Parts: sequence; C-alpha cells; structure tokens
Amino acid sequence: MTLPSNVTIIEVGPRDGLQNESKFIPTPLKIDFINRLSETGLSVIEATSFVSPKWVPQLADAAEVFQGINKKPGVRYPVLIPNIKGLEKGLTVGVNEVAVFATPSEKFSQKNTNCSVKESIERIAEVIAVAKTHGIRIRAYLSCVLGCPYEGEMAPEKVAALADTLFKMGCYEISLGDTIGVGTPLKTKRLIEVVSAFIPVNHLAVHFHDTYGQALANIYAALTQGIASIDSAVAGLGGCPYAKGATGNVATEDVVYMLQGMGIETGIDLRALLIVGQFISQQLGRKPYSKVNLAMMR
Repeated sequence: MTLPSNVTIIEVGPRDGLQNESKFIPTPLKIDFINRLSETGLSVIEATSFVSPKWVPQLADAAEVFQGINKKPGVRYPVLIPNIKGLEKGLTVGVNEVAVFATPSEKFSQKNTNCSVKESIERIAEVIAVAKTHGIRIRAYLSCVLGCPYEGEMAPEKVAALADTLFKMGCYEISLGDTIGVGTPLKTKRLIEVVSAFIPVNHLAVHFHDTYGQALANIYAALTQGIASIDSAVAGLGGCPYAKGATGNVATEDVVYMLQGMGIETGIDLRALLIVGQFISQQLGRKPYSKVNLAMMR
C-alpha cells in the first residue's frame, strides 16, 4: 500500500460550512473568517456560492464577500455555481474558478435543484461552455455518492457513470461527496475502485460528512486508494439544507492532525488552523466540533 506524500485540503467552511446557519452571519465576519483561513497555509478556500438568495439566504452576500476578501498569492478561492445566472454574477466580480454540483440520486436532484439529473447536467453543460470561454477552471461535486436520504444506498456504477460524464465535459476534478455521512471504509474503497476505472485517481477528491463518525476512517480508506485531494471544514462546520439530519463536514483540524501523524504533507500550520476554528466557533456561539481542536486548545 502506497499513501500519497502530499495532500491538498480544500477548505469548504466559508461556503458549505456556513450555508446552513439559520442566523445571518454579517458580511464583514465572513470576510474576516476567510482572511484568517488564508494565513494558515491552506491553498484552496471555497469562498462562497452565487446561488439564489431565495434558496440559500445565508449566501446572499456572495459578491460582497468575494470582492472583500484579501486574495493571498498562491491561494485559490473557488466559488460554487448552480447555473448560468450564478456564473454571470461571479464573472462580474472576477471569479476565476468555479464548482458545479450534481447527484446520481433522482429524488435528491429534485429536492436540491428542482430538476432531474438529466436537466442538471444540461445546466452544468451550459455553465462549462461559458466558463471555458473565460478560461475558468471547473470542479464538480457529486452528492449522495454513498447514500441518499430519499433513495438509500447508491450503486457505485451509477456514481461512476455520472462522474465520467462530468469529467469528459471538462471538470478537472470530481469530488465524491458522502452528503449524509453514511459511508464506511470498505464501501468508500469500493466506490473509488469503480470510479477510478473511468477517471484517473489524481482527478478525484473526497468530501465526507461525519454524521456517523466515519469520516476519518473513510478518508484513510480513500488515501490507500491514492486519493490526494480532500474537502473539509474548519471546526467541523456545516450540514446540508436538503438532507435532513446531515451533520457537519469532517473537521479540517482533525484531517490535518491525522495526515501529519502519517507523515503526509499539507502545507498547513495546524496551530494557526486551530485558532481560526476557535474564532469562528466563538462567533457562532458554540464549541468547535473538531475533537483535535477541543483537545489541543484546552
């Protein structure tokens, strides 16, 4: 078994981590949060999403946030884009990397995007066509890859087919998301084996929620399959507004601690990250969900 020597962490706290907060978080605080994350050694921070305020009110200030952050050289600040209208809004403020999203679950697609899987791919194709003309990099999220709140367990072959479609359309990386956190290590390993038959493993990432406490174990399983790109959220922030019961993302602090203990480089200053986790948790009025943060910051 050969593990990767370096792993890229995609910090999704400012977007996926905050989108489900019921109380609106002031724009200056969001900007401050991202600026603090930029000083921890993270190389990718997903800043916000240009989604309709009707569906995700928390991210109604996407343009102001993206324009307001200090964009540190060497750090990428992708944004989530649901459709062509969102892309057009992003272009007006200088967005240069976007993420699109889809799911192999027909029912989740209807709940999440109010359209079928086929229609969602058509929307994504439109976004990709325009993004390419502007030289914008496109990443793709796949939701519910190990289980869906409406359809149950998801067949790896179904996930692979959709991932293959998005990769061929021009997405440079496909992030496999366990949206409701039901995955376990052997199922994770099997999923990656099936998907990597279509897409080179260096173009795959993983995105685990920790609902059942399996996220770190699943990440380890993914590492053994050669995955070297991991989504996570500082302090374990997050949830999904369209997946009832889904808890936060795996905590970035916990992932970095595990990787450091395995001799895998991330470029991240764990101490600095712990401080940011404490900061945003205090602002939200609660303790971090990160076990490493709670243990090391006592």
